[in-house]
Amino acid sequence: MAKHGAASMLTLALLLGVFALIPTAVQSIGVCYGVIGNNLPTASDVVQLYNSNGIGAMRIYFADPKALTALNLGGTNINLIMDVGNENLGAFATNPSAATTWVKNNIQAFPDVSFRYIAVGNEVSGGNTQNILPAMKNINSALSAAGLGSIKVSTSVSQGVIAGFPPSAGTFSSGASSYMVPIARYLESTGAPLLANVYPYFSYVGNQAQIDIEYALFTSPGTVVQDGDNAYQNLFDAVVDTFYSALESAGAGSVKIVVSESGWPSGGGTAASTSNAQTYNQNLINHVGLGQGTPKRRGPMEAYIFAMFNENNKTGLETEKHFGLFNPDKSPAYPISF
Repeated sequence: MAKHGAASMLTLALLLGVFALIPTAVQSIGVCYGVIGNNLPTASDVVQLYNSNGIGAMRIYFADPKALTALNLGGTNINLIMDVGNENLGAFATNPSAATTWVKNNIQAFPDVSFRYIAVGNEVSGGNTQNILPAMKNINSALSAAGLGSIKVSTSVSQGVIAGFPPSAGTFSSGASSYMVPIARYLESTGAPLLANVYPYFSYVGNQAQIDIEYALFTSPGTVVQDGDNAYQNLFDAVVDTFYSALESAGAGSVKIVVSESGWPSGGGTAASTSNAQTYNQNLINHVGLGQGTPKRRGPMEAYIFAMFNENNKTGLETEKHFGLFNPDKSPAYPISF
């Protein structure tokens, strides 16, 4: 009996060891679900598409009742980032009852949705940046009062809020430090991550003279940037670690980075091709799925690919319409595996 028990324990240990080696791609990779198109599938079909492809997390950019209803009915295995629209920040910053009502109508009303983070604004600019932190505090208070304090409240920022090279020299930029330093310290006090939109594509396009496309696509054969003891083989890690250095310089070094957007367009501009988009996004999935983190911050990380669909009503650069992993008819824009 003792031998049998020992054998069982050994078998269990071996099995646990095997499971520990399986990449955590489903838990660590999500996809952003934008709806700026006139030919997109129904929300219920979209949730089914996430489930059928093993995509374990979603980001939506406003409290979309169609998406929330579909997730409430069939997306219980999908973790959700939900944005508070930038246009709401002023009201939520100055009126706690507005935040309470929003939480009641858009979170409490959907008890089977797996809310993970609330993004209070996305790449907020101008004077509205001063509304981010008070709005975050009021949303946090409303969640706590509703018994939903496990949902973490943050804000989603662009690479424009950081400056410095190499990554160890990262700080919040002169134009962003006045609001980002208090936000960073508040996030540290609540245990919430900073949501960061990380786009090696735009870094490459804006500085092709100094950035090699292989460095941007995760295909460099060796170290490109040596920063003290940290060796960087891809630009994604370098940007994320610049954010970590900025957090450290702000006195909030324990705050985690969650990459709330990253992607590569398949058309519409420089280096925007199906081949490059497939290479970048598949390599991003594989890189994050390994659970190794970045040279500066080892361990599991989370990242959300932008975006689920090509959105034909997007404005701005033509590339904005071509970030989708899937076409509006739900067919893959190119082969991708989660």
